[in-house]
Amino acid sequence: MSRPSFGARLAAAMDSRGPLCVGIDPHPSLLAAWDLTDDAAGLRRFALTVLDAVGGRVAAVKPQSALFERHGSAGVAVLEEVVAAGRETGTLVVVDAKRGDIGSTMEGYADAYLRDGSPLAGDALTVSPYLGFGSLDPAVDLALATGRGLFVLCLTSNKEGHEVQHARTEDGVSVAAAIAARAAAINAGADPLGSVGLVVGATVGDAADRTGTDLTRVNGPLLAPGVGAQGAGARELAAVFGAARHQVLASSSRGVLAAGPDVAALRAAAVRAAEEATAALRPS
Repeated sequence: MSRPSFGARLAAAMDSRGPLCVGIDPHPSLLAAWDLTDDAAGLRRFALTVLDAVGGRVAAVKPQSALFERHGSAGVAVLEEVVAAGRETGTLVVVDAKRGDIGSTMEGYADAYLRDGSPLAGDALTVSPYLGFGSLDPAVDLALATGRGLFVLCLTSNKEGHEVQHARTEDGVSVAAAIAARAAAINAGADPLGSVGLVVGATVGDAADRTGTDLTRVNGPLLAPGVGAQGAGARELAAVFGAARHQVLASSSRGVLAAGPDVAALRAAAVRAAEEATAALRPS
């Protein structure tokens, strides 16, 4: 029996638990702050503690693949364990790996992160479209076939991002706007949300307006990193997303993780962040 689409599952999770995604980002500095060793054992303790605290209480979690990969095969094994553990809690797992390539290599990445039975396959994957949106076709096809989702980098908060994302083609359309339009075409007709979302930084200000990127037409989820410790609150979210706020899945990492390693404190921080995201993105 096929699972419901990722877009439908995420919409239901945001409605019931609030529009918050907690990043599982085991930076060396956080491991040290938690008095954990910077190795696979410390990594495992960190990640599973976060899941114990927030699993089943937030819409999604987002393990940052690079911070697991830096520990080699043992770290990747921990990532596989986190994906499985997240699934057991009923929490959606967005694997933040930002994969993007062409041809058979992209097919390989899709197989690793989106195929049923793969130990790295969560509920969604972040991907990069900057070898051309069409290069993502293997990931799009497999995600939709398996009820999974994608978050495509569109307007990111890093200072170098505008060099590509704000650039315009010969017909005057910005790269960001073209990416959003391709996602919108895939999501057309989906209800309540399509499964191909965008990554739009919560601190990019009026970048959508300046690039002519119509986020309201995407009809898919908008993953918004940068909420909390990175400076984005209700005012910033309103400025970036405007009428598209109801589509936003706010992502907070350090703002929640700094409360650890105490499970109760982590849980309270996540609940507080979810309430704040709901107030900012879904005002009554």
